[in-house]
Amino acid sequence: MKRFFDSELETFRSHLLLMGEKSMEQVRQALKALVEGNIALADQVIAADDEIDQLEMSIDDEAIRYMNLRAPIATELRLVIVGMKASHDLERVGDEATSIAKRAVKLAAEPPLKPYVDIPRMANIALEMLRDALDCFLHGDEAKAMAVVRRDSEVDSINKQLYRELTSYMIERPQSISRALELMFISKSIERIADHATNIAEEMVFLAHAKDIRHNDELKKSGGSGSI
Repeated sequence: MKRFFDSELETFRSHLLLMGEKSMEQVRQALKALVEGNIALADQVIAADDEIDQLEMSIDDEAIRYMNLRAPIATELRLVIVGMKASHDLERVGDEATSIAKRAVKLAAEPPLKPYVDIPRMANIALEMLRDALDCFLHGDEAKAMAVVRRDSEVDSINKQLYRELTSYMIERPQSISRALELMFISKSIERIADHATNIAEEMVFLAHAKDIRHNDELKKSGGSGSI
């Protein structure tokens, strides 16, 4: 039998998924601004960060109110706690999108070092991970959550390769140092987005099975490859 306030949990869940969609769209737009050198679009991404912050605060408020008023049972309590943790990760994704957009503004003032290839590819992987992690929140799919966790090493591998490549640029072409450093920071932001997706996926496993896999290194599989 459904509890009469299940609708409150559905609202909580829908707000979290909305936050996830907005965070992912911010990342997509930030990357588009970078690749196209579109300063106006980058400025839109930066200005929209407050909306994600407000959603995080709203989700926290809903969670606290639910715990205070509804005496949740164990499964409901896990949902609320995991949702709060996921919202914090999504807020950080929004912050990383803002950081990418700010660096895109700086890079738009200079010619690119070379065509962007690996940064968009890495971002696509990170966004796929984030989408799949949130999908697990809807369907409790442990297998998909574990697949997200394992893909994190793919993003790490591309990030490391980019660092090596950009370091070579700085050594061989000192005039490229400022642009290479900005790209390193962007690459690191994308790597962090993948980390946040991994965090959410791990929490989804906990939500579904009350099983904490956060520090199980055997789940981390190597993989991936890597140009800018």
